[in-house]
Amino acid sequence: MTAPKIFFWVQHLLGIGHLKRTATLTRAFRRLGMEVTVVSGGQDVPGLDIADAKLIQLPPVRAADKYFKILIDENDAEIDDAFRDRRRALLLEAYAAEAPSVILTELFPFGRRQLRGELTALLETAKAQRAPPLIVSSVRDILVEPPKPERVEEMLKRIETYYDRVLIHGDPTLIPFGDTFAHADRIVDRVAYSGYVVDTPHKTPGGVGTGEVIVSAGGGAVSEELFRAAMAARPATTLSDRTWRILAGHALPMNVLSALKSAAPAGVIVERARTDFTTLMANCALSVSQGGYNTVMEMMAAHTRGVIVPYAGGLETEQTLRARLLENRSGIRSIPEDALDPETLARAVDDAFAAPPPDASGLDTDGADASARLIAEWFRDHNRATA
Repeated sequence: MTAPKIFFWVQHLLGIGHLKRTATLTRAFRRLGMEVTVVSGGQDVPGLDIADAKLIQLPPVRAADKYFKILIDENDAEIDDAFRDRRRALLLEAYAAEAPSVILTELFPFGRRQLRGELTALLETAKAQRAPPLIVSSVRDILVEPPKPERVEEMLKRIETYYDRVLIHGDPTLIPFGDTFAHADRIVDRVAYSGYVVDTPHKTPGGVGTGEVIVSAGGGAVSEELFRAAMAARPATTLSDRTWRILAGHALPMNVLSALKSAAPAGVIVERARTDFTTLMANCALSVSQGGYNTVMEMMAAHTRGVIVPYAGGLETEQTLRARLLENRSGIRSIPEDALDPETLARAVDDAFAAPPPDASGLDTDGADASARLIAEWFRDHNRATA
């Protein structure tokens, strides 16, 4: 039997966590010999590693603000029906050209509702084929609670109508999917857990980042307050003699980056996010971050102490909940976003550094390779059922 040919749709709107997880999964799929086309609807992220997979870039959109209600294009103009029609047509053209045997949609239908037009068109087209592809939803461990209860029923209806499987990138021993998705019992026959998708960190003794404090915020669109608090907190910590390296994501405007560089005192490096982030995470003395899925799991896997200031803007609850679930482990402290100030951050840094390092004991962190194995298994079953 031929290997699966995967068409992997992903959309990042504010941070880059969704795209980064997609890249990690794509590399795992390639290791198993699967052909992969990543279809990205967000802004370009320099240094994205998808091995030798194909990347198709749709006209990019991003969220105008932390509420995700308004989407804007690369010129900061709100997208209109004509823009949506063009994206939908390009997506369908790409699907027809690639002729995949597996469709993966990242987060949808549990999120990205604003783009349901193009995705529904894709799924309808796929389901209308004589031999439809295997259709899988790829979703993280924790969902943001929908603002309206009827949205849950919409999600369930789409799963039941279009999807063969739901692949949850988490571990139910930490948090079952049903804790943040009401009525998950209705789709239990389609659901499987992969474990956490982790870009395995590799420590390099004496290498870059050794002994430093790494301050990061993913894509960085809403990170200035954290970065300024970190610079102000450094002198009051037991790590005041260490280099503090602030990694600003590519979504942070250049004028803000320049201002941060100008404000940085001796001992503080301010630079753009780097492709060797996992190495920095493994080598550093302590991480300060907003606590996105990827950063937190890489921190755990590297046994790196850390302070999490979870992003809680708009309707976001995901990072706060994950931080709360993990902070009982040694070497991890969290600060609510609305309580962030230099003094509070300095105390949390000292508390975390004085504690034993955290680890991922008891958590399944083989999510990337396990996802590849599950897709291969489901693909075989799907082919037998539709033969």
